[in-house]
Amino acid sequence: MVPDDTVRQASILKESVRIKELLLEVQKQVQSSAQATADKLLVGSRQKLGYPAVESAGTSEMIDTRVLAKTPVITPKMTADAVPVSSKSLRTTRQSREDITNILEHKDGRLLVVVGPCSIHDPKAALEYAGHIQNWREAYSGSLEIVMRAYMEKPRTELGWKGFIYDPRLDESDDINLGVVATRMIACMITDLGVPIAMERLNALTPQYVNALVAYDVIGARNTTDQKSREYASATSSPIGFKNTPEGSITAAAQAVVSAAGPHAFLGMGMDGAPMQVNSKGNPTGHIILRGAADGPNYSAEHIVRTKDILRKKGLLESIIIDASHGNSGKKAANQMAVIEDVSRQVSEGEQAICGVMIEGNLVAGAQKLGDPQALVYGQSITDECVDINETEKMLDVLADAAAKRKA
Repeated sequence: MVPDDTVRQASILKESVRIKELLLEVQKQVQSSAQATADKLLVGSRQKLGYPAVESAGTSEMIDTRVLAKTPVITPKMTADAVPVSSKSLRTTRQSREDITNILEHKDGRLLVVVGPCSIHDPKAALEYAGHIQNWREAYSGSLEIVMRAYMEKPRTELGWKGFIYDPRLDESDDINLGVVATRMIACMITDLGVPIAMERLNALTPQYVNALVAYDVIGARNTTDQKSREYASATSSPIGFKNTPEGSITAAAQAVVSAAGPHAFLGMGMDGAPMQVNSKGNPTGHIILRGAADGPNYSAEHIVRTKDILRKKGLLESIIIDASHGNSGKKAANQMAVIEDVSRQVSEGEQAICGVMIEGNLVAGAQKLGDPQALVYGQSITDECVDINETEKMLDVLADAAAKRKA
């Protein structure tokens, strides 16, 4: 099944349900067959190893004591076979990864702009937003490399909606199989428009479901110090940014960049869903994203100087991305313009370390609480506040002008 105009016009979730149900049935049969084969091959294994026979102690009352249910999950390979990547999608991702890397290495004087919804919850609205980015990429190509935020996982400080992959129906049905299929379908459709995408990585397994589709990876503030995230970053094929921690530690983000640049051996998952040891060679594209701190913003010229000093002392490239939202905007979308204007002024005056910005934008400004899925305002965020299309275009104008002045 290749995403085409027929699928675009139909319900993406409805089509994803069809694919999910078929693949899940295949997955159950594969698992059953594999288990039967393993049981047969393992008969008498203790005797072959020279171990004495022992009576099973029975562990049922000791394991899974807090688990309500277990559901087989479709493998990344099955998902990729059912929803293949088009040649245009591959070109889109490959070229954007190259362009972003050149920006981070100061070989390309443009600015990277990662812009889009705080989180995607409506496939139709996401595709409509991608259409705007398609136009912006053409209009601002000389000054900006624009990539769409296509965040399908959301970190929660306590509890709440964890993202489209985990609950695509927005009703706490938690159909992860549906989520991974629909996520891949959306990613294929957006990149097939010629629009590269960025994703925040929270789970070491989910990236396999969108292999070859993500141009830019992000490790969020809560995960920057997490060893698993650093291991993943060392192996990802995409350029990757680490946000400073929620309390504001830039040093922790720099340490993550150093860690990701080195080789690692860690547990991962293959496309067939089987666990495996992964040996990475390290990712040289790691960099810091300044997202604000507990005590206020950290995008000023003074903060840039301080961050450059930290990077310099660790022998890292002086490459910095500014997140205009989150702590830098006080979580008020309307404040993002002030961040963009200040950062653009620094760029206009020749600051080379600033390589790009992140903006939270959607079709409709503001945010709404997740309630009845049928009653939601179309194109408005259900997580953090976002600016609308018009405000986003004003920001892009400011950024493009600043990039042009710096190049001149």
